[in-house]
Amino acid sequence: MRALVVDDSSAMRAVLRRSLNRHGFEVTEAKHGVDALGVLAGNSSFDLMLIDWNMPEMDGLALLRAVRGEHRHDSSKIMMVTTETGMEQMSEALAAGANDYIMKPFTFDVLADKLRLLGL
Repeated sequence: MRALVVDDSSAMRAVLRRSLNRHGFEVTEAKHGVDALGVLAGNSSFDLMLIDWNMPEMDGLALLRAVRGEHRHDSSKIMMVTTETGMEQMSEALAAGANDYIMKPFTFDVLADKLRLLGL
């Protein structure tokens, strides 16, 4: 399985990469939304995308909307990974096409549970 991790924090990308590797994912990283769009343009598809909300260049919500606007990514599961904890933000992300939402900080077990809920 393939995963795309999009986060402006290299430390958070490393944590997510290690966690996903333990679940058998091959991980590609991007440091913001514009970077992620470049990765997506050059690759077929990803089974999972973990997207941070607050990033420079292009935030996670704008990236989510762009990705969901391209039907070739319809089968990708998208999880927002963020410090945004408000119900309004959560609802907005789910309405824009996110499959799930995980709040920072989180544990490996929480991520594992979310992956199971997504069928991954």
